[in-house]
Amino acid sequence: MKQRSRLFLYVMVMIIGLLLLPVQTIVGSEDHEEALVYYIPVEQEVERGLEAFLDRSITTAIEDGADHIVLEIDTPGGAVVAAGNIAKIIRGTELPITAYVTKEAISAGAYIALNADKIVMSPGSTMGSAAVIDGGGNAADEKTQSYWLSEMRGSAELNERDPIYAQAMADAEVHLPDYGAERGRLLTLTADQALEVGYAEAVASDRQELLSFLELEGAVEKESEVTFAEQIARFVTNPIIIPILLSVGSLGLVLELYSPGFGVPGIMGLSALGLFFFGHMFAGFAGWEVFILFGVGLLLILIEIFIPGFGIFGILGIGSIIGSMVLASFSTINILISILIAVVITTIGSILVFKFFGARGPFKKIVLTDTTGSEQGYISNVTREELIGKEGITLTPLRPSGSAVFGDERLDVVSEGGYIGQDEKIKIVTTSGARIVVRQVKED
Repeated sequence: MKQRSRLFLYVMVMIIGLLLLPVQTIVGSEDHEEALVYYIPVEQEVERGLEAFLDRSITTAIEDGADHIVLEIDTPGGAVVAAGNIAKIIRGTELPITAYVTKEAISAGAYIALNADKIVMSPGSTMGSAAVIDGGGNAADEKTQSYWLSEMRGSAELNERDPIYAQAMADAEVHLPDYGAERGRLLTLTADQALEVGYAEAVASDRQELLSFLELEGAVEKESEVTFAEQIARFVTNPIIIPILLSVGSLGLVLELYSPGFGVPGIMGLSALGLFFFGHMFAGFAGWEVFILFGVGLLLILIEIFIPGFGIFGILGIGSIIGSMVLASFSTINILISILIAVVITTIGSILVFKFFGARGPFKKIVLTDTTGSEQGYISNVTREELIGKEGITLTPLRPSGSAVFGDERLDVVSEGGYIGQDEKIKIVTTSGARIVVRQVKED
């Protein structure tokens, strides 16, 4: 009863927490007569969580009647796909957008900045070094490189900037020694260099100087802040974190089968999977339907465990769970790889746990561990050791098996060696269950 109460309380806390999480926080005054400027931070790694946050923030700014949007950029770069989607959002926004590089706009950050209407950099900030690399840290394939170079050039030309510098940021073969981009090195512009080559319209030390350049002195300022829920969503949608969450989730639920009641492994498993689905739902990649599909999958697996159905329920349950994860994910390839990693880790963990701890908890109900040995009273054939040494006469020839009589008892026997004729004197030398081995006794 306590275990059920604990599980019920845990589920209720999770549901209430999801319902109470705020969608977004905007800091600033609500009523304004002057121009309204929205500041949206573009920080940390560029990934799909940041994409969803920027999409919501820009939408909110438009709905609130903003006159200008400022993207405050400080990022080392990130995923190409996410950066491309962010660029589309920026290009599709009718409001003027200024990219304000506060520290660094590297790789995908430089690409995002190039898509803004204006670029302003703070003293000491940098922008560039935008080569595409794969998950292993190596240069991407030729097709991806070609696409990325065209995107960088196109983004520069979008606002009439010389594309050669954008190309030098992504291609180490472009030679611009005056700006530190010797052959074999990617271009990274300082604030002054960016201003010189037309990749920045101004250098501003703070927001006031920025507003002065934009001719928006006295404007009402609002800042879109990343909430705690947004931070969680950005964290759990990271391609590196996803396989970890799935591994912890699946391994925790499997280990729960070895634990009596509902304990720590189950809580860890449900929490990890809950974070996975919540993060993707909050980032805008999934809806409540994935939770329903996942729940149906778990239910089908439980039915298969406790009410065997020739594997049909189990297969449907596993398919539902995998389907819910694929629907919740932003990348089918990424989620399938993550699921494969989780399956391997869970399999290895389950084998180790079963080897060292055996069958415990609910797992005992689905694994037959009983034996039918003599200690439990199960005896298939009695070994009659008291017959050893008794002598008798063969009733039939032994070739090598036949019948013999020992006193008043007739037995089926087998000779120790070869042929023994009828009416020969024999002696029992060993017994094993129903097998009685005899040897011919030679007359002196």
